[in-house]
Amino acid sequence: MFSQGSSPSLLETLSSDFLACKICLEQLRVPRTLPCLHTYCQECLAQLAEGGHLRCPECREVVPVPPGGVAAFKTNFFVNGLLDLVNARAGGDLRAGKPACALCPLMGGSSAGGPATARCLDCADDLCQACADGHRCTRQTHAHCVVDLVGYRAGWYDEEARERQAAQCPQHPGEALRFLCQPCSQLLCRECRLGPHLDHPCLPLAEAVRARRPGLEELLAGVDSNLAELEAARRVEKEALGRLREGAARVGLQVEEAAEAVLRALLAQKQEVLGQLRAHVEAAEDAARERLAELEGREQMARAAATFAHRVLSLGREAEILSLEGAIAQRLQQLQGCPGNPEPAPCLLPQLQLHPGLLDKNCQLLRLSFEDGGKEGPGTQAGDGTQSQKEDGAKTAKQGTEVQSPNRDGAKLQKEDKDQVQKEQGAQTPKGDRAQIQKEDEDAQTQRSGKSNKKRKFKGGRLMSRSREPSPAPGAHLDGTGLLPRPIFYCSFPIRMPGDKWSPRITGLCPFGPQEILVADEQNKALKRFTLKGDYKGAVPVPEGCCPCSVAALQASVAFSAGARLYLISPDGEVRWRRALSLSQASHAVAALPSRDRVAVSVSGNVEVYNLEGNLATRFIPGGKASRGLRALVFLATSPQGSFVGSDWQQNSVVVCDGLGQLIGEYSGPGLHGCQPGSVSADKKGFIFLTLREVNKIVVLDPKGSLLGDFLTAYHGLEKPRVTTMVDGRYLVVSLSNGTIRVFQVRCPDS
Repeated sequence: MFSQGSSPSLLETLSSDFLACKICLEQLRVPRTLPCLHTYCQECLAQLAEGGHLRCPECREVVPVPPGGVAAFKTNFFVNGLLDLVNARAGGDLRAGKPACALCPLMGGSSAGGPATARCLDCADDLCQACADGHRCTRQTHAHCVVDLVGYRAGWYDEEARERQAAQCPQHPGEALRFLCQPCSQLLCRECRLGPHLDHPCLPLAEAVRARRPGLEELLAGVDSNLAELEAARRVEKEALGRLREGAARVGLQVEEAAEAVLRALLAQKQEVLGQLRAHVEAAEDAARERLAELEGREQMARAAATFAHRVLSLGREAEILSLEGAIAQRLQQLQGCPGNPEPAPCLLPQLQLHPGLLDKNCQLLRLSFEDGGKEGPGTQAGDGTQSQKEDGAKTAKQGTEVQSPNRDGAKLQKEDKDQVQKEQGAQTPKGDRAQIQKEDEDAQTQRSGKSNKKRKFKGGRLMSRSREPSPAPGAHLDGTGLLPRPIFYCSFPIRMPGDKWSPRITGLCPFGPQEILVADEQNKALKRFTLKGDYKGAVPVPEGCCPCSVAALQASVAFSAGARLYLISPDGEVRWRRALSLSQASHAVAALPSRDRVAVSVSGNVEVYNLEGNLATRFIPGGKASRGLRALVFLATSPQGSFVGSDWQQNSVVVCDGLGQLIGEYSGPGLHGCQPGSVSADKKGFIFLTLREVNKIVVLDPKGSLLGDFLTAYHGLEKPRVTTMVDGRYLVVSLSNGTIRVFQVRCPDS
C-alpha cells in the first residue's frame, strides 16, 4: 500500500497485485469498475449480483446493478491499458520458441514469419531484424520507436510503451479516442466527432485534462486531509485503551491487596468484583475494537480511493483520466462527506471503593466505580485515602472475627469458603426461597447506600457489564438428580516452547489420536502436538507463511484453515491440496466428521464438506433456507451421532443440525448471559459443551440444544477460555488466553 500523497511508479503498479482480481485472485479479465472504485472481472461480478444489487468484497458497500447488468458498469480504460502492456510484454516465451515477425507474411514471405528480434512500440508489432531495419527507413515509420525484443520483455521500455498507448474507440475499431464532447462528457474518435457530435463543442484530450485536473486534485487533497484525521483518531483510541488497561491493572492490584486483609467470608465478594472488573475491561476492549475496526475500515476505503486516484492522475492517459473522472469525483466527494475525526467514546476507568462497615457480612466491601478517563477520579489521587480505607477495613475486620493465616494456601481457602457458604445456605434456606432472599438483601443494601446498584451500560451495544449470575437452573427433572455431566480435573500445562518468538495464541484444537491433541498456535505459525499429560511430541510442519487458525485431524492427514484457504497436509507437512474460500469471512471454522474421511468448513453462512481428494461433497445452509436469516458460524464441531453444532454470531445462538442441514435445535436464551457463543465440543453421549469467554464459563446443552446448566466456571480455574475440543469422548481440553491448556475428565451421568 502506498503512503498518503505518494504517486506510485509504473513498475510498482505492474509488479503489485493492482492488476489481480480480488475475487478469483487471477489477472483481471474484462475489468469493470464499481462506484467505490474497486475493479473486478466482469464474470466475477456477475456471480456476486443478486436481486439487482451486489456487495463489494473489499469495502462491503452495497452497489445497485445497472439495468444492463454488470456489463454496464464503467469500463476501466486505465486498467485495460496496463493489462495490454503486461500481456504484450509477457506474450511468447523466448525459451520455448522465438515469436514470429508480424510483417514478413504481409510481404509474401513464409506464412509463419521469421523469428522476431525487435518490437515497434508505435505499431505494437514484433519484427525480425530485416523488417526492423526497413521499418526505420520509410517515410511513415522512420520516427517510430523500435527496441530490442529481449529488453522489451524484461520491462526496460515500459515507460516508452506506455506513452505511445492510445485508448481505442469501442464503436470504431482502430480509431483512437482524441476528443471530449463537453455537453455529453463522452470520449470521441474522429469518426464519432463527425457523427452525432458534429455541432457539439469538443476539446482535445490534453486540453480537457488540463481543465478538469485541478478539480480532481482539490477533491483528492480533501480526502488526504481526511486520512490524516482518521489516523489521529485511531491513535487517540489506542491511547485511551492503554490508559484503561493501566487503570484496570492498578485497580486489580488494589483488589488483591484489600482482599488479603479481610476475612474469608469476603472472598466471594473479591471474586465477584474481579469478575466485574474483567467484564468491564472486556466490554470496553470489545467496544474499542469495534471503534478501531470502524476507523480502520473508513481509513482503508479512503486510502484505496486516494491511491487509485493518485495512480490514475499520475499514470493515466488523457482519455483514461477523463473516462474515470466522474466516478473518481463522485467517490472522493462521498468520502469527504464522512467526518474525519469522530469523537472518541468516553473511557470509564475503574476505581476501587472500600465500605467502612466490614462487620456487616451482607455489605459490599469492594465496589467498582467508572469515571471518564479525561477526569481525575477519587481513586486517582486517593493513594492515601484508599490506603486509609484499607487500614480501617482491616482493623474493623480484626475486631469482629479471626484473620486467616497468610501462609495458608489460597486455593484451598477459596474452596473451603465456597463449600462452607453453600453448606450454610443449603441448611438454612430452601432452594425455592434463595433467589427471593438474595433480592431482598440487595434491596436493603441499596436503601442503606442511597445509590442505585444498576450496572452501567451504553446505548447501541457499545459497552455494558456482563452478567455474573449463574446460568438458569435446569428443569425439575434434572435439578439435584445428578443427570448432568461432571468435570474431574486431570492436568494443566503451558504450550509455549523454547523456540517460540511470541506468546502463544491458541486458535484451534483437535484430537490427534486417542491420547494426543493438536494445537494451532496462530501467533507462532505452528501446529503443536501434546499428550493429554502435557508432553510435547513435536510439530506438524505447515507451508511457509501460513498462520493456522482452525484445525481438524483426518485419516493420516491434517486439515486447517489459514486466511481464506483450506489446506490438507500429511503429518510430515506435505501439502495434498488447498482450496480458496470466501474473502468475506475473517476466519473459517474447521471440523472433522466422525468417519474422519471428510472435513467440514464454515464459508459465508454455509457449511461445505470436502472429501480426502479435495472434492466438494456437499454444501448446506444450517437450518435450511427457511431459517431466520443469514448465519455466521465462527465455531463448528461435530458429534459422534453425526450432527453439526455451530456458534452463530449473526443470530447470537447455538445451532444444531443434521448432516443434511435440517435444524435439530437452536438455543439463544438467557443462559448465554448476553455473550456471543464461543467454541463448541460434543462428547460421546452427544452433550454439547459451549464456551462463554466473557463470563469465564463452559455450559452444557443436551444433544438437541437445550441448556442444562454450568459445567466449568471461574472456580475451576477458567480465565478467558478460548477454544475447546473433546478427546476420546471423555476428556474436555480447554485452552486459555494466556496459552495454557487445562484438561478435565467428563464424568457421564450413568458412570
